[in-house]
Amino acid sequence: MGVTRDAKKAVRILKKAVATRNAHRTVRRTLAERPPLPARGFRIAVYFADSSVNMYQMRQWYRPLQELSERWPVVVIARHALGAQALLDDAALPVAFTPSVTSIERFLREQDIRVVLYVNQNTRNFQMFRYGERWHVFINHGESDKMYMTSNQYKAYDRALVAGQAARDRLSRVLWDYDVDTRAIEIGRPQADHYSGEVPYPADDRTVVLYAPTWEGDRPAAHYGSVATHGEALVAALLATGRHRVIYRPHPRSGVVSSSFGEAHQRIVQALQAANRADPAAHHVHDDGPDLGWQLAAADVAVLDISAMVYDRLAVGKPLLITRPADPAAEVDEGGYLSACEWLETAQAPDIVAHIDRVRSDPEATQRLAHWAQHYFGDTSPGAATAKFHAAIEQLMSAWDEWSTRSAS
Repeated sequence: MGVTRDAKKAVRILKKAVATRNAHRTVRRTLAERPPLPARGFRIAVYFADSSVNMYQMRQWYRPLQELSERWPVVVIARHALGAQALLDDAALPVAFTPSVTSIERFLREQDIRVVLYVNQNTRNFQMFRYGERWHVFINHGESDKMYMTSNQYKAYDRALVAGQAARDRLSRVLWDYDVDTRAIEIGRPQADHYSGEVPYPADDRTVVLYAPTWEGDRPAAHYGSVATHGEALVAALLATGRHRVIYRPHPRSGVVSSSFGEAHQRIVQALQAANRADPAAHHVHDDGPDLGWQLAAADVAVLDISAMVYDRLAVGKPLLITRPADPAAEVDEGGYLSACEWLETAQAPDIVAHIDRVRSDPEATQRLAHWAQHYFGDTSPGAATAKFHAAIEQLMSAWDEWSTRSAS
């Protein structure tokens, strides 16, 4: 068994190496066919060191960053060939491919980067931290109460753009000697100002349920994924009614660690396909597309795991259920919204229809949602978060000007 496992691992490594090498050539060829980036054309960069598997972290920021680019042009610094290829294919923002430290330094000499934004905690972020005279700002890829949200790595950044009071409280409670008042700037959830898009089904009287589970996690403390514990049962129950429509949006990393988790995911996809063949009017959706927003706004009810998706949905202010992790080792911070949310236990998954009907008709649940939305995001009225995001960038730019003038005198 050990020899077989090692052989499979070697094959995976070889395939990954070949894919990366091919992507490197493709990226170089694509960039050679395009006009070079304008010299001194950018003052804001987003640093992305990941491959394509974590592109969801970048894609959710596309629209806010595109809007910001109208005032401050934004470029993405891509370190991994597969990530760079995905960014170029998306064509949402200009891309600089800098696989080596030397290429980073060359890029910085050609540009006037004053703010560097980071969407995750990739260890290669530290290769960028070495360059001073610019702000290094963590913007994250979602608000949640996961342990990730209180990582001591926050201290490595000059500033962190956080969603609201809940994030400030969380950081104050967990991080030692961290000046939240100075280093954390509240911006709400700018992505929520772009929760729009054409839905892939006709309007009818079906109740639309978004089931968006996270992946299985890479350690017991992060075993939040529900696909193998809740998912198959709740999807089967919803498909059986004839009055529900399921939007299934799994995490892109589903099954990368656990083959049984990946197999459960595939069975859900197959069940959706079979239901659509049996009833073409059902229009159940397996959503693995790059755009996130319309799903959160369109669904009548959302069933989610502990993840940033919970808080993205919370910003919409519409009913949601959260799956209780089956693994008792999973770390659940019940000091915030999770202390008052609507939990779905594993044993309750087959009875999902009754729980959906309950949360949709409960006025107290609606009031709780409004309270917690304000606590996590502040003002959620249209455009408010975008205005705070832009104001935070303007604040950093003004401070950069002050530091630059002071050091020159």
